[in-house]
Amino acid sequence: MINISKYQGISQFGPAYKIMFENDVHAPGSVDRILMKSMIRLCSETADYLYSKYTPTKSFYQKGTCPKLEQYVQQVILGCNSDEERIEAIAQFTSSLQSKVSDNIDAMRFGGFEEEIIARGSDMCTDVARVGCALCQVAGFPARIIYLIDTEKPYSGHAIIEVYRAKVWGAVDTLTNVIYRNARGEPVSTWDLMKNPDLIERHSRGVLTPYTTTNQFRGAAISNYFVWDRKKYDYTESKINDYYRSIFEMSLQGWPGGLRWLHGEDK
Repeated sequence: MINISKYQGISQFGPAYKIMFENDVHAPGSVDRILMKSMIRLCSETADYLYSKYTPTKSFYQKGTCPKLEQYVQQVILGCNSDEERIEAIAQFTSSLQSKVSDNIDAMRFGGFEEEIIARGSDMCTDVARVGCALCQVAGFPARIIYLIDTEKPYSGHAIIEVYRAKVWGAVDTLTNVIYRNARGEPVSTWDLMKNPDLIERHSRGVLTPYTTTNQFRGAAISNYFVWDRKKYDYTESKINDYYRSIFEMSLQGWPGGLRWLHGEDK
């Protein structure tokens, strides 16, 4: 029996990324922090567990629990005739949330309920992934959050989701609207992508899909988020902190001098 705790938590991708997770922009104790602390690294030792027992393959969402999310789902999937079309519509909707965001760092907000994230818009991948996860569950699809880490580059984390349908888990990038499939059009999991880089590259659309690279899939972890468990979590909304302010400001400047750890995380 594998000891899952050995592969769980924010230290799975090295000390530099541990520091980055510890300084996450979301409020301490909030749902997003809890999900990060709960994540299990996806690797050969954990793959069987993560794709068999870890996540229920049924959505236990009860109608009427989140009426506003139900309204969004109804509007988004209107006219869809298949599960794939419904998932495509949800991914297109979540990717559109970044169009509402301005470059005013002080005006940025992070976390909160999914309804709040949708209302204000977001280009924060973790927020958008949680929205996508919740909308899929409301729509009847089991879903969970995936963290992707390019372990050889600073500040190169990304969050997507996996959605269960046709008896398999399929990776979906809710920020850039990439739905990963094989040549036959069948959903492929994050583990499939990590083992077969060609499956990643066939979905690249250049600058429109900056996270659709084999390097981004060097490390991955999975965390369960269930929208029907909202009472368990703190949904406090947060402002930018000093740690992430420095990262965002460098990003807006185009990283003069190259991408690098700014706070000695790698020392």
